[in-house]
Amino acid sequence: MRVADRALYEDFVVARSDRLLRTAYLLTRDWGVAEDLLQESLAKAWFAWPGVEEPEAYVRRVLVTTYTSWWRRRWRREVPRDDFPDMPAPEGSGDLAEREALWRAVGRLPTRQRAVVVLRFYEDLPVAEVARLMDCETGTVKSQTAKALAKLRVDDSVVKELYR
Repeated sequence: MRVADRALYEDFVVARSDRLLRTAYLLTRDWGVAEDLLQESLAKAWFAWPGVEEPEAYVRRVLVTTYTSWWRRRWRREVPRDDFPDMPAPEGSGDLAEREALWRAVGRLPTRQRAVVVLRFYEDLPVAEVARLMDCETGTVKSQTAKALAKLRVDDSVVKELYR
């Protein structure tokens, strides 16, 4: 790799890592696993870097396909626990509780449905871009979105949390 390509890669990593890490976290719901996922995705991008035309789209696609392949292999990493003592919730934390309930429900979705929800609604990508990133048809993205939203609507814990 030429020095100029290396400098462009390093600039890209510095500029886009936070956003890509956020996407990885939303897919995995675990900061440690998200960091591993991003690191592996950036390493894969390094080897293809001289031929990459749209760096962020390319790395995002690598991120999604790597995440999907991890779950296909049923690979599980250690699960760190963050046990904190019970503390009273601060005033106005109802919104936080609702968001947490929603993200727990998103975390229970199958891998592809979770990826579609994150890319469509959190990253605000159009259907065609999500289909390109996930290497599938737009109809698949639409059907996976519909199935995911239907599951979220009937998820008992979300309904109970939102309406208690």
